[in-house]
Amino acid sequence: MEKIVFITPNFAVMGQPAMEDFFRIAKLGFKAVINNRPDGEEEGQLTSQTAAVHAVTLGLGYSHIPAGKLDLFSDEVVDAAEAAIAAGGPVLAYCKSGTRSAIIWAAASARSRPVDDVLSLLAKAGFDFDFLRDELEEQAAAGAALRKAA
Repeated sequence: MEKIVFITPNFAVMGQPAMEDFFRIAKLGFKAVINNRPDGEEEGQLTSQTAAVHAVTLGLGYSHIPAGKLDLFSDEVVDAAEAAIAAGGPVLAYCKSGTRSAIIWAAASARSRPVDDVLSLLAKAGFDFDFLRDELEEQAAAGAALRKAA
């Protein structure tokens, strides 16, 4: 099984799980899985439909939020990630290596917590994403605008 990296006590990322890994994911106490890989991204990867069946069979929530590298900060991806994370955890998100899922978490989290806090949590988990500060500040501004409009 790929290494699971916790960013917060309720959110972790990992690389592509195999079918048999879903049992361990459930056994570790995760309540939901987010799949950030587009179907067909790589030969041999689990399809979103197969992953969903394994997750749901084990009582896990499942969200397919496919994101290529140009989609990481799109409203569609960030909005969906924000909703999936808010649905309850602990949540495990995966992509090919875990990095893309960590970036998506950062974008969604920057909408509701200070960017410095987001970057600090990522750094503690082993991700140096300071180069994304401008994009995360844009997400923070978007989150503030959404809260003001509500």
